[in-house]
Amino acid sequence: MTSSNPLLKITDLPPFDKILPKHVVPALEQLLAENRSTVETTLKAVEASDNPTWQQLITPLEEAADRLARSWSPVSHLNSVKNNPELREAYQACLPKLAEYSTWFNQNPDLFKAYQALANNPKAQLNLAQQKMLSNALRDFRLSGVDLPEAKKQRFAQIQQRLSELSNNFSNNLLDATQAWTKLVTDESQLSGLPESAKESAAAAAKEKNQQGWLFTLDFPSFQPVMTYADNRELRQEVYTAFVTRASDQAPAGQKSSASQWDNAPLMEEILALKEEKAQLLGFESYAHLSVEKKMARSPEEVMEFLQNLAAKSYPQAKQEFAELKEFAQQLGVDNLEPWDVGYYSEKLRLERYALSQEELRPWFPAEKVIQGLFKVAGQLFNVEFKKDTQVSTWHKDAHYYQVLRKGEQIAGFYLDLYAREGKRGGAWMDVCRDRRRTTEGKIQLPVAYLTCNFTPPVGEQPSLLTHNEVTTLFHEFGHGLHHLLTQVEVADVAGINGVAWDAVELPSQFMENFCWEKEGLDLMTAHVETGEPLPQAMFDKMLAAKNFQSAMQMVRQLEFSIFDFRLHLELKQHKAAAIQALLNEVRQAVSVVPTAAFNRFQNGFAHIFAGGYAAGYYSYKWAEVLSADAFSAFEEEGTFNPQTGLRFCQSILEKGGSQDAMELFINFRGREPKIDALLRHSGI
Repeated sequence: MTSSNPLLKITDLPPFDKILPKHVVPALEQLLAENRSTVETTLKAVEASDNPTWQQLITPLEEAADRLARSWSPVSHLNSVKNNPELREAYQACLPKLAEYSTWFNQNPDLFKAYQALANNPKAQLNLAQQKMLSNALRDFRLSGVDLPEAKKQRFAQIQQRLSELSNNFSNNLLDATQAWTKLVTDESQLSGLPESAKESAAAAAKEKNQQGWLFTLDFPSFQPVMTYADNRELRQEVYTAFVTRASDQAPAGQKSSASQWDNAPLMEEILALKEEKAQLLGFESYAHLSVEKKMARSPEEVMEFLQNLAAKSYPQAKQEFAELKEFAQQLGVDNLEPWDVGYYSEKLRLERYALSQEELRPWFPAEKVIQGLFKVAGQLFNVEFKKDTQVSTWHKDAHYYQVLRKGEQIAGFYLDLYAREGKRGGAWMDVCRDRRRTTEGKIQLPVAYLTCNFTPPVGEQPSLLTHNEVTTLFHEFGHGLHHLLTQVEVADVAGINGVAWDAVELPSQFMENFCWEKEGLDLMTAHVETGEPLPQAMFDKMLAAKNFQSAMQMVRQLEFSIFDFRLHLELKQHKAAAIQALLNEVRQAVSVVPTAAFNRFQNGFAHIFAGGYAAGYYSYKWAEVLSADAFSAFEEEGTFNPQTGLRFCQSILEKGGSQDAMELFINFRGREPKIDALLRHSGI
């Protein structure tokens, strides 16, 4: 960056209040036409030169790509956080157009040749980020079928287009099936065991729908307290059944006729078949082989060995933990522990052992205080400050915009949207609003991110009170955010989270979770809602004692998802719903210790792999957990809030984005390759 600091102030943020569904398709069509024209013009300009320069070739293309990304990103974001029929229709109409453009770009042989010529031009004097961006681009050209004969190219394009439609349909089915089911309880005695916070939320939900009583939904803040605390076993069974059969042929009675329209099984079959065909077109043995091409892991064998090694180390302890739970339930008169009993009796056992529940912790974690604490933790570690900007328009009154400052200078910005509501898809995620890059005028465009969660909203005068698990989720997503916001890279395709190997992208997010378990960190983010007191030492001690409660059971649960996903894309050649189910059953047989109901259709809601980017990549969570546990052990050795260690982590990992190989960056920070030991130690295994 030059000494005059040519930063672009972030003034032209998306005008969310002015984005109308009717404008979306025409605006996109115009942008795509302009981009195609830019590509053609750029190719003509470099045709005359045997040795194209970065400025001639990449700069105009990056500018065009950025214009498109900045226009599409708010539309895509609104589709996730403020979904309605008109917007959904406009969004869906755009997907094939975007897929077609992307394939046209990546299969353009003249572009491919121009990129190769630039990569081979000794006079180009490219920096590390530019070299990495080019090597990624050349790989992506090949993985998009640039070398294929014309007929296969066309088939590849059709597959890409169809996959983007199917993923979106999968997401919509899951959202619709989740929102279609509600349970109204009119007799309060049926809610015995439920915490007041859950009852208040359910009462508020009923009131919003002009109903008397308590209304429960399948959104996580409503579903989870029922599964954990409701004494009423029938209620737990009913809610569990509705949740695990979402978007499937097993949907609850009374909802069958309408629910079958949301059955994701046919979509899963087609998605898997198309991914397999795509891999074979490109000459790969399976989709898993294609997937690892962009990852830190060097081969499918290495991934499977990693997962099986973790399973072998965790399974015996998980089995023992479940045996203890069964014995405990038997003492309380339950001989047959059903899936809808596991969360409930686990919580009772946790209480008996550690006299501490997630609900008891809520009063110490008012959302506003947690946010302040989060900002202080990040501030101490990475020398940044955060400031709410109330002038920026957002999509909902609960969504806010913040500036990220360093030494008083704005370096980035982000939106924070914390609470569950209708029309917002479930889960928690971070997404890109805009990338950091150097513009044609030589200025720096600052990065902006979206951070989205689905916590229990405030009720009446009572602020939103988070569980410690929710606090950890917030820190996780914020870690992704920091990776994007603190980047110093000036090439968009490898700035922030862009270009980072998928199995390394969870490193900063899982790394940040560790600070939720440090007393020094917790003191910054806890203040009892009535007294303002920070979390007492005695409670913290109980939290630490309970930290690894059933950790091996949680480990094998994640391994079940990871192994299922990877084997699904590695070896399943029969892409029928029954074969998908049979494989999942086989994986469960090998690594799971908890009973599963025969009607459970977990896979029909596995959006990470069927609607997100995690196909043959769900293992990334565990892979990156090894990296994050090992990285955090440097802080344990040198002092949790040691600013020097924080600065080193920031400079080695966060600022570098995808500009260098992930293993290289890790070794730069840690001085060696990662080891599995820290993860097992942190998990108490």
